[in-house]
Amino acid sequence: MSGLEQQFVQEVFASNWIAPLGPQVDAFEAEFAAAVGAPYALALSSGTAALHLALILAGVGPGDEVLVSTLTFSASANPVVYLGGRPVFIDSERTSWNLDPALVCETIERKARQGKLPKAVIPVHLYGQSADLDPILEVCNRYGIPVIEDAAEALGATYKGRAPGTFGMMGAFSFNGNKIITTSGGGMLVSADKGLIDHARKLATQARDPAPHYQHSEIGYNYRMSNLLAAVGRGQLRVLEERVRRKREIFDAYRGLLGDLPGIVFMPEAPWGRCTRWLTCITVDPQAFGATREDIRLALEAENIESRPLWKPMHLQPVFQGCEVVGGAVAEALFRDGLCLPSGTAMTQADIERVVAVVWRTHHPVKTPSVETDGL
Repeated sequence: MSGLEQQFVQEVFASNWIAPLGPQVDAFEAEFAAAVGAPYALALSSGTAALHLALILAGVGPGDEVLVSTLTFSASANPVVYLGGRPVFIDSERTSWNLDPALVCETIERKARQGKLPKAVIPVHLYGQSADLDPILEVCNRYGIPVIEDAAEALGATYKGRAPGTFGMMGAFSFNGNKIITTSGGGMLVSADKGLIDHARKLATQARDPAPHYQHSEIGYNYRMSNLLAAVGRGQLRVLEERVRRKREIFDAYRGLLGDLPGIVFMPEAPWGRCTRWLTCITVDPQAFGATREDIRLALEAENIESRPLWKPMHLQPVFQGCEVVGGAVAEALFRDGLCLPSGTAMTQADIERVVAVVWRTHHPVKTPSVETDGL
């Protein structure tokens, strides 16, 4: 917490407006929209709820296919299944670790020839970095396919000077406890289309029709954010740039202390924008480093330091067995070799050095085989 949140929470208690919705929600939506450059925003209970509503508004239904990044958390794909659709998982490219535009184009054109276009495409902006959106948008616009951006991990990032999440038909953000700003739980749906946000707002409020009695003409959901949590979000939003600055400082500190180790490669920053470095991520070449990613993770765990592998690709998840996958080798390699280091903005330099010391201890220089000379 920044300390600013308490001021807004006190306003909530002073007004006695604790129930869902209220002036803090309205203010948070307006301030968030301004922060990311989106005309309209809707505060919700989670980023997953935002994706679910966006897919409903895109018309996804039983049997429909939706292209989704395979290297992501399951919340990116689960709402497709909620609606009876089928995710088609697309591999990453190495420049940003995000959705590969060439594979998206290839898949859409193949599906077009088969007469079954995808109903939507969900690019996921991983680890604080935007996917390369222009080529994805170009092919999707050509075929009239909605793009729904999963920007849950990328608040504060840029793509060619704009916020990822604001390029497609709709964009979803998350304020889960591990995100760059948090409301403890919550999300935001943004769009340039007021009609979409208005419809999503109705669906998120149990789809109540405008009537003095309770009347419903479509199925709705209980997805709105509470006035109390919105107050926390307003305080958090004011320190977003400070959070991004600190995340990037932590990344630079790690790179300065670990960058010379053989076999350690840091997640690249793509040339098209700013990565927030939401998490500092590395890949480990066990041949060059002398130990695996898992060796490092277990060594850190032994010191009560939590680290995690990169996302396990969706096409390798038991629940999605049988779903179509395009490519997969890049995402599989990133999962096999990738590690997320502790990256909380409250970390001190001493904390970083403690992590680094364990990584250095895990490193075992690879010996060069000697040539037998038989005494010559």
